[in-house]
Amino acid sequence: MEPQREQILKALEQVIDPELKRNVVELDMVRDVRVEDGDVTVGIALTVAGCPLRSSFEQQVAQALAPVEGVERVSLEFGVMTPEERSTLTARLRGSVTERTKGIQLDRETRVIAVASGKGGVGKSTLSANLAAAFDQLGQRTGILDADVYGHSIPHLLGIRQKPVAVDRMIVPPVRGELKLMSIGFFLENNEPVMWRGPMLHRALEQFLTDVHWGELDTLVVDMPPGTGDVSISLGQLLPRAEAVIVTTPQPLAQEVAARAALMARKTNMRLLGVVENMSGDAFGSGGGERLAEELEVPLLGTVPLDPSLRESGDLGTPLVESDPGSEAGRAITALAEAIAATRREQGVGIVKSLPVLS
Repeated sequence: MEPQREQILKALEQVIDPELKRNVVELDMVRDVRVEDGDVTVGIALTVAGCPLRSSFEQQVAQALAPVEGVERVSLEFGVMTPEERSTLTARLRGSVTERTKGIQLDRETRVIAVASGKGGVGKSTLSANLAAAFDQLGQRTGILDADVYGHSIPHLLGIRQKPVAVDRMIVPPVRGELKLMSIGFFLENNEPVMWRGPMLHRALEQFLTDVHWGELDTLVVDMPPGTGDVSISLGQLLPRAEAVIVTTPQPLAQEVAARAALMARKTNMRLLGVVENMSGDAFGSGGGERLAEELEVPLLGTVPLDPSLRESGDLGTPLVESDPGSEAGRAITALAEAIAATRREQGVGIVKSLPVLS
């Protein structure tokens, strides 16, 4: 018995666009279905020519149509959406997002976790990447924004090399499984430095939040730049109701500097979730995170030991919570993600008055 077009379309609802996370029927990507003596030809309209994820569509279509009675062979024909179709797609995707603030294409219900530190070199980015991967493993729809514009390293730590795709006026972020990522590093060539002043940095961060299609996320992890500069202030303006996690190492100097990042978070009306002591162990000592938490009157969310495997897994582009979840550091970061997920969300209100500017 020859399969019916309606059966084919129903089966194709199982085929999910790897980046947009919606099925191809819902997205009107199925242009054509032809059936002849058990041979089924499906036409798929890609968002852009040369889509790097074509093989995913081929595998998914073959898998979805295999159980359909009467289907013997399956072939795909790829086309490209017209500008009008891309514009319609953009409107449909953005229409599903309840804006957090005017113009920000991040759902109101998305929890924003800003991972901050007072200075560089405390393992903040490695912790951010592993924390995002841990949230993903907990079943949360997760994204990570690499806002550390001068030291962008998240793409390398997660092993993501594909570039974002522009669809009409919307940027589709690269994905790693279910995890979405955006970084300034995707737009630079040959490890060139970012030599921008404050207004340009603010605009870049704003574009990552207005033009990027994050979709319906449960959690967005933001790898903040160290210190209390322009980008940190901009995030407070652009993302009211963000929550900050402060990373420190055990030694007193790091603890003292981390306190400044915590005070800045409070001045921009972020909720201060707590403190993480990273690199704990013989080389750096221990207890600094606990002392900082007591000083700030917030919880110590977790202690992550100094572990060479964290560095090694980052060099290979695989988070330790995936490559060796049973390691001491892997267990500590997973426990940290669980502790954050268990906290009750209390929304801040963002910056409520202008900050002083010296003349």
